[in-house]
Amino acid sequence: MSDIPGVDLAVLATWMDVHALGAGPIETPTLIAGGTQNVLLRFTRAGREFVLRRPPVHKRVNSDETMRREARVLAAIAGTDVPHPGLIASEPDPEVLGASFYLMEPVDGFNATLGLPEPHATDPTWQREMGLSMADAIAALSRVDHVAVGLGDLGRFEGWAERQVGRWRKQLDSYSELPGYPGPDLPGVDRVGEWLEANRPTDVRAGVMHGDFHFANVLMRYDRPALAAIVDWELVTIGDPLLDLGHLLATWPAADGPGVTLQASGLPTHDEVIARYAAASGRPLDELPWYRVLACYRLGLILEGTHARACAGMAPKEIGDQLHAHTVALLEQALGLIA
Repeated sequence: MSDIPGVDLAVLATWMDVHALGAGPIETPTLIAGGTQNVLLRFTRAGREFVLRRPPVHKRVNSDETMRREARVLAAIAGTDVPHPGLIASEPDPEVLGASFYLMEPVDGFNATLGLPEPHATDPTWQREMGLSMADAIAALSRVDHVAVGLGDLGRFEGWAERQVGRWRKQLDSYSELPGYPGPDLPGVDRVGEWLEANRPTDVRAGVMHGDFHFANVLMRYDRPALAAIVDWELVTIGDPLLDLGHLLATWPAADGPGVTLQASGLPTHDEVIARYAAASGRPLDELPWYRVLACYRLGLILEGTHARACAGMAPKEIGDQLHAHTVALLEQALGLIA
């Protein structure tokens, strides 16, 4: 069998036998390129297609728990109107393949940040609807009753808004432990944090929060301008789902700045996306500015970690410099929102 890093195909076949997932050899194993270091392997067995997802070969401390959480959430939202890959089976025990993993149904879709097929590439009407479908997807996720689907204990929600600034500021401060990192040079970071602390929302609602929602973490349908599936559920937790909208707006494609790269001039405006989310979620958005500012703050401080690791020689300098520039741009975006 083919040599796939992190996946012993013979062991996988035996595991699938035990779980009655087809019979015979694993055929056409193909690694899927993605935006993370996680291993994604598409293959066929007994005429059925599968996608395996497991952590990187060199796992992080929480990699196995992350896989278990992802599988749990995908199982919980089955039957809802949230577009997602269907879970087939999961293995929480890392002893089988060296890491926890799960099998899911393949998604017939494309990553828009890697290029648009026709008519998405040239039809502004399709581009607009494609953008609005992003709002529809997180609105659908916000409507999931997390307690009813068994996710009530996925994350601690009590004091969620109060913890945010301290949580992410502590992470930023921890980067100073890395050798070679001179410390954060982030104009406005203190002012943004102070504004967030002083303007916490009063209408905070618990729900399933994807935590990293943007165009690079979804697959779009080929046959119509709509979202096929939300993917990469690594940061899923119980929080206020309105932060997913904030994150989407903070990373919305733009000619310059920290937005994701997407060549589609027909995308809807921020205001149109907000209006679509409001209509689909049924939630008042009077306090949305706080979530937008928090999204900029949170994402910026996370990205600065790669810059710090680059200073320590643990990541490419070019990428570190680029993400530091994104962090600065995100904080500038936040400052513009609170001006």
